[in-house]
Amino acid sequence: MEHPVISGPIRERPGTVTAILSAIGYVAVLGVFLVPDFAALFPELSRGQVEFLTHAIAAVNSVTIVTISLGVYWIRKGQVKRHAMAMTTSFVLILVFLGMYLPRVAGGGTKYFVGPDPVYYAYLLMLGVHILLSIVSVPVVLYAVILGLTHTDHELRTETPHKRVGRIAASAWLLSLTLGVITYLLLNHVYGSTFEAAQAAIVFL
Repeated sequence: MEHPVISGPIRERPGTVTAILSAIGYVAVLGVFLVPDFAALFPELSRGQVEFLTHAIAAVNSVTIVTISLGVYWIRKGQVKRHAMAMTTSFVLILVFLGMYLPRVAGGGTKYFVGPDPVYYAYLLMLGVHILLSIVSVPVVLYAVILGLTHTDHELRTETPHKRVGRIAASAWLLSLTLGVITYLLLNHVYGSTFEAAQAAIVFL
């Protein structure tokens, strides 16, 4: 007999838990941009540390693209346990990303793209879509993950919108991560950039 991984209030109120966790995430990210006292909690980083975290974040996001893709592939093949493992791994990787991204933003600086105008505008467009999808996908991904962790396979199929929400979450998540990695490559490897050190500066990978 199947049992949910998590029971209690989280299972009973997945929407409320999603809203609370989403709010915490938004506040944490906005805090390093807009609240100097919050950003000051993180150490100021050297240029070398900034570069290391930038590359590490891109590496984590690249691995997450693979794990999400595997999760999508496995659920289409009916391999539920492998799907659950892949999506749980993906969520853990996003937490790892957040653990690097907050100090990177708070104690780092701003990198500015240097390249031909057509590429620059394409870069800005991809970056804008990446950021928008990152914001929009937070509650959708959280809701899908919470449902997956608190319901049995049978319940997920018959009593929850997990399948529908999961499709939206995976699509938005994958596109956001892919665009993020592409803009990282353009900014850090294909074309040049300038760097302005700053406390709590906006960072675009």
